[in-house]
Amino acid sequence: MSHIIGQTLSKHYGRGEATVMAIEDMDFQIESGEFVAVMGESGAGKSTLLSIMGAMNAPSSGSLMVEGIDVYDLDAERRADFRREFLGFIFQSFHLIPYLDLEENVMLPLATIKAPRSRKRAMAREALAAVGLEDKLRRLPSQISGGEKERTAIARAIVNRPPVILADEPTGNLDSKTSGEIMTLLQELNARGSTIVMVTHSRACAGYADRIMQVADGRLADAA
Repeated sequence: MSHIIGQTLSKHYGRGEATVMAIEDMDFQIESGEFVAVMGESGAGKSTLLSIMGAMNAPSSGSLMVEGIDVYDLDAERRADFRREFLGFIFQSFHLIPYLDLEENVMLPLATIKAPRSRKRAMAREALAAVGLEDKLRRLPSQISGGEKERTAIARAIVNRPPVILADEPTGNLDSKTSGEIMTLLQELNARGSTIVMVTHSRACAGYADRIMQVADGRLADAA
């Protein structure tokens, strides 16, 4: 069974003559365990598509199925539960809390989970170890490099072991060497079973993926 299925997905903003079609009539399937790069020019609809996949932006029409669940048929509370259980998010700008150490930042997605704090700490440490930061638990974000911030963001995305990781330009603020390290890490996570969908402008980063979904003017072009 496909992990993620989009059927005739469309998203428009505004009304009448002011209507802007961000994406239009998209049909796609992403298999369990795939690593897919989404590419296209700025304004093509890539980030809109990712936000819809992330259960954060309801389409104007069409449906999104993830592991057999019709995401936008869920009410707001159940959709929030779905995001927490099934999805991990990695952002270009890291979104780390400056006054929390790395362990505390990685624990944030576990805040609403009913488990002892000791268990949550253990999960955070396991996630940080997976990205090679087990020796920097007590550092603040201001005390680590850009690449380490991105690794921390990845640890936060995987701490609750979601089956799907959504990444929006994860190497956009990094130099080429550090970008390669982050992409290798994502490839390793994919090899361990995570389905990854990554928006990127970088052809080099897209080369780490199994295939490319090309978006142009709100529509899907032929996949590479």
